[in-house]
Amino acid sequence: MLLFAFASLPADILAAVRATTGLEWAAVLTGFACVWLAARESLWNFPIAIVSCLLYVAIYHHAALYSDRNLQGLFIALSAYGWYEWLYGGRNKTPLAVTHTTPAEWLLSAAFAVAYTAGFGYYLRHHTDSAFPYLDSFTTGVSIVAQFLLMRKRLENWWLWILVDMVYVPILWAKHLYPTSLLYALYLALAIYGYWEWKKDAKRARVE
Repeated sequence: MLLFAFASLPADILAAVRATTGLEWAAVLTGFACVWLAARESLWNFPIAIVSCLLYVAIYHHAALYSDRNLQGLFIALSAYGWYEWLYGGRNKTPLAVTHTTPAEWLLSAAFAVAYTAGFGYYLRHHTDSAFPYLDSFTTGVSIVAQFLLMRKRLENWWLWILVDMVYVPILWAKHLYPTSLLYALYLALAIYGYWEWKKDAKRARVE
């Protein structure tokens, strides 16, 4: 039975790809582009991220992933602010450099993620038809923290994106958002690449 399921997987993926809307494909392509550009420390990641988030508002709403839908609005605001921070957030309004997350930031981040997961997860479970209320809320809470750390150019933001992407892949697959699920698998690889690139940049900055 298991071998039969794997044998039919390519055909299932092909059928899902054919059924995917143009809206989701546009969101997938812009989403991949913005993460790739972030890994390369390009400022262009921010405007492209804003476009991708606007597309995913509609997609996640249709899939009953309400916490992730709401997250897109916050990401739009954080992307706009991050754009400014990367340009002028360094010392004396200089471009921001890659640095490490402080202990205080880790403490506040953990407290926020736990509180958001418990609070919003409870709300989604009891007041909506959310497909995965607590997992949806967990990925949202951790993504907010990761985006904040990305905005501040903290190296460890990539650790959190790796964690989130590992959870998103099966959730999105279960909701039949196959191209987006595959996109998050690519995000996982990009997050590893981004961490490697940013770590090299941080080392170069210390040497100089």
